[in-house]
Amino acid sequence: MMTNDFLNYLRYERNRSELTVRRYEQSLRGFESYFKNRDSQLSWESVDSDIIRDWMESMMDKGDMASTVNSSLSAVRSFFRFALTRKMVSNDPAHLVKGPKKQKPLPQFVREEEMNRLLDTDEMWESGFAGLRARTIIILFYETGIRLAELIGLNETDVDFSARQLKVTGKRNKQRIVPFGEELEKALHEYLQQRNAQSIHDDPALFLSNKGKRMTRSQIGVIVKRYLSLTTTLKKRSPHVLRHSFATAMLNNGAGLESVRMLLGHESVATTQIYTHTTFEQLKRVYENAHPRA
Repeated sequence: MMTNDFLNYLRYERNRSELTVRRYEQSLRGFESYFKNRDSQLSWESVDSDIIRDWMESMMDKGDMASTVNSSLSAVRSFFRFALTRKMVSNDPAHLVKGPKKQKPLPQFVREEEMNRLLDTDEMWESGFAGLRARTIIILFYETGIRLAELIGLNETDVDFSARQLKVTGKRNKQRIVPFGEELEKALHEYLQQRNAQSIHDDPALFLSNKGKRMTRSQIGVIVKRYLSLTTTLKKRSPHVLRHSFATAMLNNGAGLESVRMLLGHESVATTQIYTHTTFEQLKRVYENAHPRA
């Protein structure tokens, strides 16, 4: 009876949509069914905070996401606030109950063997200058972990071939030095040689469009998506995925967390730590596939 009064209050006094009312009703009926099955003597007036927490835990055990549990808890909280103001209950057991923290999705990354297949298979790349430029861009992302905006902002003078390092301008114009390897050095030399041979330009940008202008975010994004589509089934195929792939590959091959933080240009190591969760998930999969009793 109390729940019906609350649902009518939502409909007629708060003018909530019927879809919203149904969501509230589903959550309230679910909670009521839970506590009645637990103890038939329980009622809305007698349930306490522990019962609410146990109900939330049961939802998590069934595989409900934190967002779903929090939505159901919100409905129960709203109901108790309503019931308390109408003197239908003598206390509100829900107001002190905290919902589960929403889990941040782990960063997606392209596996090392997938990147190797892409970078080592000449047939995957368009012939001519466009293919050379695309491969150089993807190698640079994967070998340095720099952001999309940082790559676009690179000028030719930011490349130090003798020291094999880039001068990268990051967020808030903070600059850092990022080393690179022999493969990227070779790709950059070949790219610049062809670029300078086929066009006269006055733009200082490292990566130029076919019109001789600094490349845009969308132009780079199209290139990365096109070529990652050839090697991975990830739904997200963006430059940032290559940044994730760089960090994951570094940690998987023994790099320290602080070193990866500095290379990525993170302010705090806490930001970089999410990649340790990624590598641990990969480690679990290796364990489950390799151990005979797993």
